[in-house]
Amino acid sequence: MIFAAGLGTRLKPLTDNMPKALVPVEGKPLLQHTIERLSAAGFNEIIINIHHFGQQIIDFVEANNSFGIRIEFSDEREQLLDTGGGIKKAAWFFDDNRPFMVHNVDILSNIDLKEVMLHHQNSNVAATLVCSERETNRYLLFNEQNHLRGWINKKTGEMKSPVAGFQPTGYSQLAFSGIQVLHPSIFREMDSFPGRFSIIDFYLSLSVTYKISAYNFRTGMILDVGRPESIEYAKDFLQKIR
Repeated sequence: MIFAAGLGTRLKPLTDNMPKALVPVEGKPLLQHTIERLSAAGFNEIIINIHHFGQQIIDFVEANNSFGIRIEFSDEREQLLDTGGGIKKAAWFFDDNRPFMVHNVDILSNIDLKEVMLHHQNSNVAATLVCSERETNRYLLFNEQNHLRGWINKKTGEMKSPVAGFQPTGYSQLAFSGIQVLHPSIFREMDSFPGRFSIIDFYLSLSVTYKISAYNFRTGMILDVGRPESIEYAKDFLQKIR
């Protein structure tokens, strides 16, 4: 699944007349970069959620003959559902009881996506979150067994955890990359969640009874193309990772 429904607020004014997914980098929209990366890693069935200028995304994919693979759309134009709600709405697509990858459209990387999927399949966990040790304000907190136990915003001091009396000391603090692998078995746990909800909040609610783990990549590079100034840097970034 490719997350492409966001409003692209941080990329204004580029997103005043187009969705974030179609913002070009080196002559290709972000969406095309993501589709080609996933396709090269062996993914041949993709669903894309849409909201902001959603028809432009549909038209772009159709004009490119779906890049030679099966591409479907999860339409959120009536209501933007956030990350958790977006995955829940697209649950019908993942009907083969096999794990699937979710990839933010504004993430560029040279992370080995095949290796991420293999790691998940060999780990016997409900979800694998691709993370790194980069500096940020918000961190996911994992215990010694590499299981999710909390979330913290270092800037505001806000913390979230299902663990009673939770304190953030003694945990690995990792930054989430926007790439994750889920097993469809956790869809049943989404029944009690409303239409719009965060996938991170959902994971935290499950983390005591389900294994939610990190894939901490130490080789490779990743770039969040979230602001206009990052577009220029993205050109150099793509040349480096080639």
